[in-house]
Amino acid sequence: MAKQRQTGKDAAQAAYRQLKKDLSQGTLGNLYLFHGEEAYLRDYYLDQMRAKLLPQGMEEFNYHRLQGKGLTVQRLSQVVDALPMMSQRTLVAVWDYDLFKASEAERRAMVQLLTDLPDYCCLVFIYDILAYKSDARMKKLSGIIKERCQVVQFARQEQSDLVAWIGRRFRALGHEIDTADAQYLIFLCGDLMNGLIGEIGKIGAFAKNRRVTRRDIDAVAIPIIDAVVFQMTDALTRHQMDKAMSVLADLLRLQQAPIMILAVLGKHFRQLYSARVALESGKNSRWVMELWGMRSPYTADKLMEGARRHGLDWCRTAMRRCAETDLAMKSVAGTDAKDLLVSLVLELSAGGTSC
Repeated sequence: MAKQRQTGKDAAQAAYRQLKKDLSQGTLGNLYLFHGEEAYLRDYYLDQMRAKLLPQGMEEFNYHRLQGKGLTVQRLSQVVDALPMMSQRTLVAVWDYDLFKASEAERRAMVQLLTDLPDYCCLVFIYDILAYKSDARMKKLSGIIKERCQVVQFARQEQSDLVAWIGRRFRALGHEIDTADAQYLIFLCGDLMNGLIGEIGKIGAFAKNRRVTRRDIDAVAIPIIDAVVFQMTDALTRHQMDKAMSVLADLLRLQQAPIMILAVLGKHFRQLYSARVALESGKNSRWVMELWGMRSPYTADKLMEGARRHGLDWCRTAMRRCAETDLAMKSVAGTDAKDLLVSLVLELSAGGTSC
């Protein structure tokens, strides 16, 4: 299983490298399929393809954007067959057309279309809202995609690549940021570039000195719910009741659902328990990162720090109490989810007789 996952990852990286090579050498092909979570990179490379294929000022005539909902292969064929105007190529981008969910007749027509694409057309299927999943049972369609299509996955970036990219973005704004603070920014705002780019712009505009500090980040960046709940978890491990309740009040004021807050809280206490297990077994934060698929060492280091403050029994009980509260929210008629969550946070921050 591990070998299969690695093979899939290698194939995705090879397709990504090939796209970059095609762009740099001007050898873009006829058929691409883009998918994956990192929409920023996907949109960036689609823009690069448009710039490489189409003369400036002629995009309106040669760049065709189609929505997959309600799209027929007949309509797509008409667009694909349209000759370029004052350009060598055309670019056709199809958004959220599920190739493998079409009717049998549409799939047969699609196979014929993809088999005989005109040389001047570059056709790109883009899975944005829809998730891409090939279906090997549809042998002709999956076969033509495997044979003729470059399937490019835009996955979340590795930590080192993301830190380097953050550094470049800040330098473009006239600032510098060190690695630790870049990792903190990823922890606070998530690891998707589309989410980070706006935060980097705000921080760059706010920062008064060349070097961006953590204080600058905290002043204007909007944290994701995982980061906020993590701050509450950290306060709970320190038995800082006022701080934990303050964070919880902020979350509820922002109308975050109690069941969602509890889900994230429960996950963090499971992570804390695994960090305590790591300490008991002589393992380090790297083991925790690999276990949970974390991309930022900041989170793992903070978990190890929190785990050092409590024994295995406390961490296990806190994890169990989160699960019990979750069950009560979902199954006990007439319960108030907010009251259950507040009671749990009070119990854990105070230590509680059961903890």
